[in-house]
Amino acid sequence: MKTTSILLLALCGLLSPAFAQSSSKQPHTTMTPITENSRVFAVNPAIQTLSVTFPNRFGITLAGHLYLPANFDESKTYPAIAVSGPFGAVKEQASGLYAQQLASMGYIALAFDPSFTGESSGEPRYVASPDINTEDFCAAVDFLSLLPYAEAGHIGIVGICGWGGFAINAAALDPRIKATVASTMYDMCRVNTFGYNDTTTPEQRAALRQSLADQRLKDAAAGSYQRAGGVIDPLPDDAPQFVKDYYAYYKTPRGYHKRSLNSNQGWNTTSTQAFINTTLLDYAGEITTPVLIVHGEKAHSRYFGETAFSKLRGDNKELLIVPGANHTDLYDNMDKIPFERINAFFRKAFQ
Repeated sequence: MKTTSILLLALCGLLSPAFAQSSSKQPHTTMTPITENSRVFAVNPAIQTLSVTFPNRFGITLAGHLYLPANFDESKTYPAIAVSGPFGAVKEQASGLYAQQLASMGYIALAFDPSFTGESSGEPRYVASPDINTEDFCAAVDFLSLLPYAEAGHIGIVGICGWGGFAINAAALDPRIKATVASTMYDMCRVNTFGYNDTTTPEQRAALRQSLADQRLKDAAAGSYQRAGGVIDPLPDDAPQFVKDYYAYYKTPRGYHKRSLNSNQGWNTTSTQAFINTTLLDYAGEITTPVLIVHGEKAHSRYFGETAFSKLRGDNKELLIVPGANHTDLYDNMDKIPFERINAFFRKAFQ
């Protein structure tokens, strides 16, 4: 991995400042060679990658990695895809792996950090919001739409884990998104409101609301925000299997990243407030563009994807269950992530 990283850095060094400046006509954006490579996956030296920034409509500057197809020709145009997730992860983790693989298949692919996290701006840090995070996808579409080498009308998105739900919400909102993939998706509003498998009672939800209101007051008095904690560490012997799966990704060299919330102290506790009184997929049935939902056969989260699929209408929707795969297999297991099917889905959608 170190060898490929060095090769990629050398390749990025060959990209001239003129290329970086001429590649985007957008105001308030930047495009430069990557100077720090901390990606947790094996880097493909054939794929040029740029560090980019772009604004969303809340005035937050989003940071991303733009992956260009092999043998990239600036005079040509390519279909483009924005990728984000998992919830609490950064672009150097699963979204970057997806973007790199899509670039190897001929797409321009943008992996980006959500608002308030990673290298993106936004204060206070470590805040999540269904509205702002849906907007982040739309802002990424703005950025890709204005690239001179991106094909107009051939822009798609991929949301991983919690960002699968945001992706579906964005597709319902933004008709510029011509195709959507939700991989190993969560509905973050549903899980925060009703708990896993919808087991939270109204009384428990009332107690949660009171706890969050109390925490807000404590945060206001302290002038700082309590963090909810990332993946539990050390791992209890009796931890559920899906928690063990999260630990195996976020807390080991396989996927640990210093900027990842799940690898470290997690979101601000009060971020939960934005989700428990909000629904995310109410307008999924009005999506007219193609949607592919991918889930693992053994994923504890599979029911989120199946429910989302049941809300979709029309004959351009697909549900793909990957045999034997758990939730985190679809973060980075190249033998489980169905990239060929994803590629075929986008190619058909962009015809």
